[in-house]
Amino acid sequence: MNLNIIGYTIYLLITTFIIIKVGKICYRNGNIYVAQFIPEHEDLCQKTNQILLVGYYLLNIGYCAMTLISWERILSINQLIEVISVKSAIIICSISILHYFNIFILTKYIQKLIH
Repeated sequence: MNLNIIGYTIYLLITTFIIIKVGKICYRNGNIYVAQFIPEHEDLCQKTNQILLVGYYLLNIGYCAMTLISWERILSINQLIEVISVKSAIIICSISILHYFNIFILTKYIQKLIH
């Protein structure tokens, strides 16, 4: 039995679930955040948030799929758990960094538009 295929499946299920769950939360809360900066343009806020969500999904799910290329051969269950844990942790850290980066960029860009 090839443990790599099992690892790929488990890894993609875990990371896709996390990415979609975090994306929905950020999308819902992002509407409120963006609406504070552009209160008169509700449609623009909605479109901006949708673009951010699609970009977020494409970037993170694409990154998860691309990392499968660099996996070494998995020989034991312990190694399987270790690889899935490390790779999932990298995705979770990148999601948090991207989230704060987006907030920073949006804040600077919208302040530039206002002033």
